[in-house]
Amino acid sequence: MCMNVILLSLNQLSERTGLPAAWLKREADAGRLPCIRAGRRRMFDVAAVLAALAERQESGVARDN
Repeated sequence: MCMNVILLSLNQLSERTGLPAAWLKREADAGRLPCIRAGRRRMFDVAAVLAALAERQESGVARDN
């Protein structure tokens, strides 16, 4: 099975989505955004994160500040 997964660092994801890196980090640490942890680093599957954000928007979950 071939999967085309694009993994981004926290800063790359922040640049791509326009969301603050600190907020993305908090959401990932709280388990509300999917990520892969490698030591202290977090890698994000772009498609999974965008799907999670879309699901949150559809369900009306407010964004933490």
